[in-house]
Amino acid sequence: MSDTQSVTTSEVPQDDSSGDFISNILTPGSSLNPAFLTVVDGVLATLLLIFLGLLILTRGSVHFIFLMLVTGCLWASVKWFVTELQNLRAQEPAQIRFNDSVEKTNLKVKDE
Repeated sequence: MSDTQSVTTSEVPQDDSSGDFISNILTPGSSLNPAFLTVVDGVLATLLLIFLGLLILTRGSVHFIFLMLVTGCLWASVKWFVTELQNLRAQEPAQIRFNDSVEKTNLKVKDE
């Protein structure tokens, strides 16, 4: 058996930042992570630039116009979803405080 065969995957050094980023993507609630949102914006912007370049190279192909439209709608829907999720998270503490005060009031009424 040679030395190259005895190396296991756990011994191979990995870049910690990429490992952390990938593990963070797979955790619940990671869609509000600023690094993740920046990557999504970068990927969608790059895709739009590629389609724009292909649109120019094909001299105005309708297919690339449609693909650019679909990409723009996808980007807008992701932005909308993240905004709604941020608004929901901002409302949660207020809702919890309201529920706690209602429960305390109900307990006072039951005690009397």
